[in-house]
Amino acid sequence: MRHANRPWMSLWGAVALLGGLWCWSPSSHAAVPAADTPRTDIVTSAWQHHKVTFSYVGITSLYTCDGLEGQVRQILLHLGARKDVTVRATGCPGPFNTPSHSAWVDANFYTLAPSADASGADTVIARWTSLEVTPQRPSFMGDGDCELIQEMKDLITKNFSLRDVEYRTDCIPHEVTLDAFAVKGQALRAVPPKANAVRG
Repeated sequence: MRHANRPWMSLWGAVALLGGLWCWSPSSHAAVPAADTPRTDIVTSAWQHHKVTFSYVGITSLYTCDGLEGQVRQILLHLGARKDVTVRATGCPGPFNTPSHSAWVDANFYTLAPSADASGADTVIARWTSLEVTPQRPSFMGDGDCELIQEMKDLITKNFSLRDVEYRTDCIPHEVTLDAFAVKGQALRAVPPKANAVRG
């Protein structure tokens, strides 16, 4: 609730304020967590398993089931999914590999999540790294992928460790528009073993 500024303060209010300042001590101040605690980029993490099904309904862009599987898999890998990700699309009409406006997509994959157990056998050293998915980046994306990124929002935001994320889609039916989507922020990705050995 918003309050208007008071143009005056009572005498007793001023005395109470001065008394509070007099009782202040460094030890009590130190007990309050700092608001601007720096965030580290290196994180102890572990792989978490996800099985997600979502429906693709595209008014503007059509995919074959094979094409949809390949595009979703590339997006998941780019976001930091483990390399053993599998994607299966069903519901495309015959004959074989006919482009379709709709399909069901099943994705089975692992992503990293911060872990408090630094001594676990499955511990992975990870780093918060810059994330960008736009029609120009990475190279396999294009302006026609707007509806796919729109349909994948829950999958991406609920199954990947992300921070400072901006997720924007401005898809217009029956039109392929420039710069219609952007996913930006930071994603948790595994540090390559060689880089990890150097750090050790």
